[in-house]
Amino acid sequence: MKTNKTIKAALIGVAALSCTTASADVILHAFNWTYDDVRLKANEIANLGYKKVLVSPAYKSSGNEWWARYQPQDIRVIDNPLGNRVNFEAMVNALRAQGVDVYADIVFNHKANESWKRSDLNYPGQEILQSYSNNVGYYASQTLFGDLSQNYLGAGDFHAPGCIQNYNDRGEVQYYRLCGGNGDTGLPDLDPNNWVVSQQKAYLQALKNMGVKGFRVDAAKHMTAYHLNAVFTPDIKNGMHIIGEIITSGGAGESGYETFLKPYLNETDHAAYDFPLFAQIRAALGYGGSMNLLVDPGAYGQAINPSRALTFSVTHDIPLNDGFRYQILDSTDEYLANAYILGRDGGVPMMYSDHNESNDGGRWQDLYKRTDVVNMIRFHNEVQGQGMQVMASNDCILMFNRGYKGIVAINKCGTSQEIWVDTSNHGLYWYRTYRDTLNASNTQYISSTWHKFTVSARTAHMWLME
Repeated sequence: MKTNKTIKAALIGVAALSCTTASADVILHAFNWTYDDVRLKANEIANLGYKKVLVSPAYKSSGNEWWARYQPQDIRVIDNPLGNRVNFEAMVNALRAQGVDVYADIVFNHKANESWKRSDLNYPGQEILQSYSNNVGYYASQTLFGDLSQNYLGAGDFHAPGCIQNYNDRGEVQYYRLCGGNGDTGLPDLDPNNWVVSQQKAYLQALKNMGVKGFRVDAAKHMTAYHLNAVFTPDIKNGMHIIGEIITSGGAGESGYETFLKPYLNETDHAAYDFPLFAQIRAALGYGGSMNLLVDPGAYGQAINPSRALTFSVTHDIPLNDGFRYQILDSTDEYLANAYILGRDGGVPMMYSDHNESNDGGRWQDLYKRTDVVNMIRFHNEVQGQGMQVMASNDCILMFNRGYKGIVAINKCGTSQEIWVDTSNHGLYWYRTYRDTLNASNTQYISSTWHKFTVSARTAHMWLME
């Protein structure tokens, strides 16, 4: 029985794709890394090809658990287990010296759940104010803005208490609290009154003044468009990349998309995590799926506008939250997904690298420097600015070029595939060698109109012209 399947690319009628995205530099999500660790790796990060680093939230928070970073106590100060303002600023400067931008993770929807130690909603609270008073010299160096002798939030700065019961109700999601069950009173939900907005704008401006170039907006689906547009003013947005995190299970027609992501895209000009595309990737690579789903997913609402998309194969929420773990890709499928998002034209790709916080056997630990990821990033950087044209697709295969410079072929199936391509029709150069960045011994020397590519089972090839 033959294990190879042969198709003629010119006969399958695949439409060409193009995109006007000018720059799609790869972001390293240095999840839960200390600011000093990022600083010390600045040269390595730059040499690996990353142009941006997303770091964990920078403000006053306590507790060593990763999720404690998403429970802000005081945004006027940077002081938490990952570092302080001095560490943060040194990190920004070190990365900037290497030509790498810093993106900050922003939590503006709520404050820390500290009902166990306080009956009021005064933040940061007497305990922390006392620590400020006892360490005046230290906190003078960690302050971003404001008067640390007093609380900056009170009961009038929050929505009325109440836990979200219906996560399909946009109003309830945006005005009620995220709660953990079993009597948990939840994360106090901020009201975007003039005072709250002024404090959050001061925080953004302070980070921007330090050299931060982008903001990831955590829990953006829980914030109203009014709140988002009030804090992210034109002055603050100028020269910045704003990315909202709104988790959905799909694109057009899926309830989460229609209720949350679509209105967010219509009511702001921010970028967003491309969960619709991620759902298409999962569907294409999954059992019974077809790679045809990835030919042009945006054409039928299954990917957001590439100029506003952040693309990924995993985010920190997926392995770290029981409700999202069903979205974890098979490890080989994740490899293929990385080849797709780093090979294609469109969106800003992000690579997630942690310290095994999810206890998944270190699957994403040090991923940022894994050989396959680094070689994919090298391909991505080499083909920047080149258009994309699909050359072949079927249930098993997706193959496209990036102008004349590069060729990507992804085979999800368990048998190798042969593809004949009309090289003239797809702008490939003759009498040149294309070498696979993922396997240097795999080369394609193109010397005629029709060229046969062999794509190994369950793998990807990313050929660059030499």
